Amino acid sequence: MCGRYILPADRDIQEIREILDEINRKYKDTRVSLGEIYPTNTAPVLLSGAEGDLSPRPMTWGFPQWKGPGVIINARSETALQKPTFRRAFLSRRCVVPSAGFFEWSKKEGAPKKEKYLFTLPGEPMLYMAGLYDESPEGLPRFVILTTAANPSVAEIHSRMPVVLRKSELPSWTQNLQTASEYLTRVPPALTRQNAG
Repeated sequence: MCGRYILPADRDIQEIREILDEINRKYKDTRVSLGEIYPTNTAPVLLSGAEGDLSPRPMTWGFPQWKGPGVIINARSETALQKPTFRRAFLSRRCVVPSAGFFEWSKKEGAPKKEKYLFTLPGEPMLYMAGLYDESPEGLPRFVILTTAANPSVAEIHSRMPVVLRKSELPSWTQNLQTASEYLTRVPPALTRQNAG
């Protein structure tokens, strides 16, 4: 599961600077969250543009629940094509969630509280997560993050993790259904873990 992630307001990271500059230019009246991103926050999400390039758009994290309060923030990659909530989005509305990393928590036996860990991609300033989005009749579009079985670098802390994409894979994830389907079945890259307090 991915219940929080981080997109630092670090203009020294070129990818973040470009995303924020374009959001500020195109969506002046929409405020996006930076730093630690929580469910229901508005955050930048990357979509395939008309010419095949990726373009940021502000979206709200979480699909509405059909019964009861709350939002759905993750979609299991193994069942996304079978679930009515995600099937159409997977077929035609795939997106990329830019981040510097994501958080997971672990409670050790006898510890008074859960420990928080940040997972990042070694040697990379950015960690891109596969997502799905849906237009909303009221307000901004909404997105979810696709998850998969955790690889060994995450499994000690949590059994699930986001589907992680390399920067070179972003266009094919958003534009090519067959390639996108293949990304869901592979083992994600190994990540670095650090205690986050």
